[in-house]
Amino acid sequence: MLSRPLLAIDIGGGTQDILLYRPDQPLENCVQLILPSPTVICGRQVEAATAARRDVFLTGYLMGGGALVGALRRHLAAGLKVYATAAAARTVYDDLDRVRQLGIEITEGPPGDAVTIKTGDVDLDTLAGSLAPYGVSLPAEVAIAVLDHGEAPKGTSDRLFRFQHWQRFVASGGRLADLLYREPPRYLTRMQAVQEQVPGAWLMDTGAAALWGALCDARVAAHSKEGLIVVNCGNQHTIGVLLQEQRVWGLFEHHTSCLSGHKLASFVEKLRAGELTNEEIFNDGGHGCYIDPGYRPGGGFRFVAVTGPQRRLTIHQDYYWAAPYGDMMLSGCFGLVAAVAGDTQGRVKF
Repeated sequence: MLSRPLLAIDIGGGTQDILLYRPDQPLENCVQLILPSPTVICGRQVEAATAARRDVFLTGYLMGGGALVGALRRHLAAGLKVYATAAAARTVYDDLDRVRQLGIEITEGPPGDAVTIKTGDVDLDTLAGSLAPYGVSLPAEVAIAVLDHGEAPKGTSDRLFRFQHWQRFVASGGRLADLLYREPPRYLTRMQAVQEQVPGAWLMDTGAAALWGALCDARVAAHSKEGLIVVNCGNQHTIGVLLQEQRVWGLFEHHTSCLSGHKLASFVEKLRAGELTNEEIFNDGGHGCYIDPGYRPGGGFRFVAVTGPQRRLTIHQDYYWAAPYGDMMLSGCFGLVAAVAGDTQGRVKF
């Protein structure tokens, strides 16, 4: 059990899910919020500028692309200009030459009357200001989950590069405890940017946070020893994981928009059988798949737990919809609390 307050923020492609965990009160009384994700907020600001026929200037930090990058592409297609500082421009691509090729001009100063849009995955000042009238203050300790493709070397697919990160994790033992960072690898540039905004914050990948969070559901945790499959259907990415106690034996990661319920179920069955290949996922537009050579399904790994806002993809399957502490949308936040608590079973008694 975590004995100290924690601000847990799980930042996805559609929402940012927030839990102000306090050990001195029941979980039901802890402040919980589901808000639009930062990329959605910034994307809407770009869309408003497009409608007003005004150029935009991005300044701030590297952040998740998603809706923002889509809005920028439409803005450029409408014949309007996009300016950005070097740091903010890396939201689009880490390689600034690729950013320029899209038509985005790199500059450190705001030009003309362009609309200034502040980029960044975290805005604790705004959150604190919003809660202050209710007499709520933010915990000093913070844990944040983001999906980080990493800064791929020139000529390397960012999908491939991200999955190489997952493959190294599984091949080196797949220990759940290794998924929580105080100091993320330098190539995880989005996490580095978050740490610039919130020095000292705990950091975790959104997929990892969902995995920890699913284990906070008692029915899911009951199958941990025999092995199970956990699937997180996020708004942008879906990850399926072979999990046994504290070991991740394999996983695949795909883009949710590329999946149908039937296709996802097929991938899950192949993952269980140890037959899903990296090529099958990557060539279908996903990130990839890796299964440890020592994986043996045996009679286990029959139970499938699903979480995430797009879990309806699995509505026709006999899968269990995990809802840790009765709230599926906060799975990632519960996972962050569990990971910080260092609970080796991934469960925290709130």
